[in-house]
Amino acid sequence: MSSPQRPVIDRLVISIARQMLFAYGADGETVAQWPVSTASVGAGEENGSGATPRGEHYIRAKIGAGQPENTVFRGRRPTGERYSPSLAQASPGRDWILSRILWLCGREPGHNRGGDVDTFRRYIYIHGTPDAEPMGVPRSHGCIRMRNRDVIELFDQVAPGTPVTILET
Repeated sequence: MSSPQRPVIDRLVISIARQMLFAYGADGETVAQWPVSTASVGAGEENGSGATPRGEHYIRAKIGAGQPENTVFRGRRPTGERYSPSLAQASPGRDWILSRILWLCGREPGHNRGGDVDTFRRYIYIHGTPDAEPMGVPRSHGCIRMRNRDVIELFDQVAPGTPVTILET
């Protein structure tokens, strides 16, 4: 008996206003949606702003395949740590990047690509975050945060090059 085939995700749309990530198949139908957390300071493209960049992007790199859930990343490399409340207590204020990383790259020169507005050079990711962090509420430092299980599920269904649109609406 074969297992059911997972839907193939053809593109992603992130709504900052709705704090949701929508996944679409090749037929344009919604195949999944997940709550997210974008930047606490809102939308914006400028380097150092801490804002979530808008516009057309794509997944430039997938990082963390095969790592256990709650793997801690620093500089896009697993640290060997697994997130836990005691680790969080020992490192207050740390911006936790957990489980998987989908590193985004802008497609629009002058808007989210190149110069002081380059999404890739700003290290903007879709990544996992501690389960205690709220979803549906803007709380990140610019990235798109997801529940660990959700980002692992998404990671397994996208490929580098997958288009990602980030909308303020």
